[in-house]
Amino acid sequence: MRPRYGWDIGSRRLPLGGRTLVMGVLNVTPDSFSDGGLYSDTFAAVEHGMRLLDHGADIVDIGGESTRPGSSVPSVSEEEESRRVLPVVRELKRRRPEAVISIDTWKSGVAQAAVEAGAEIVNDVSGFTWDPSMPATLAQLRCGAVLMHTRGRPDEWASLPPVDDMIALICGDLRQSVQNALSAGIAGQRLVLDPGFGFGKRLQENFPLLRRFEEFHALGFPLAAGPSRKSFVGRATARAGVTLPARERVVGSLAAAVICIMKGAHIVRVHDVRETVEAAAMADAVLNYEAK
Repeated sequence: MRPRYGWDIGSRRLPLGGRTLVMGVLNVTPDSFSDGGLYSDTFAAVEHGMRLLDHGADIVDIGGESTRPGSSVPSVSEEEESRRVLPVVRELKRRRPEAVISIDTWKSGVAQAAVEAGAEIVNDVSGFTWDPSMPATLAQLRCGAVLMHTRGRPDEWASLPPVDDMIALICGDLRQSVQNALSAGIAGQRLVLDPGFGFGKRLQENFPLLRRFEEFHALGFPLAAGPSRKSFVGRATARAGVTLPARERVVGSLAAAVICIMKGAHIVRVHDVRETVEAAAMADAVLNYEAK
């Protein structure tokens, strides 16, 4: 049975465990691996954010810097990232005041500005490892936080040595991220953990994350999962030996999301919201039936 939690995101508490929450991806960048340039201006980004909400997204996760494999980090300044994301946060909150907005950033200055503009969650793909000021900033902001596991930086991923037990490595690193958060004064009920599919994991190292996802419950926190459109999905669903491009990985991404849900993910971060909402509802029906 999936553990149940209440996620304190500042102004409200989100129940986790009874129903999977779907976090829709909104990349306000010209160079994202999956949809780079489609929503790089404010109008297009806001319209897509509205579509994600209309399609059933519980959370919209707005990102202004690409962390695709091979990219250098930082690839944009704090000022440029803020210029990209803050108008989108403000306009979405103006149009949908009840919407839950997450800011996908590892920079504490961007996080602070976005929360002040209306975001209630900071999704840090580095798990507080790239900006040492992030824990203290979020402690002061009193918002929700997603700590994701990343091994190295994107321009290092291709050269990282293989790992014998990726699950053990992730658990150890995430425990350290949690300790950093707690030591800075962030309350435990504000934290969600994400093992970081694709982030510093070689192709074959992602499959144990799916197969053994339930082992992350030992960390004692709610779990998020983001396998959507990742390269390992494209490789596993290859046609005639050709890896599927990012936008053709919908079915494989749905399968990966359902696997994570059945093994206890509380939140799935996805590009294809409408399809995932339906798939998650089916998985939830099975989980809730078994829990009776």
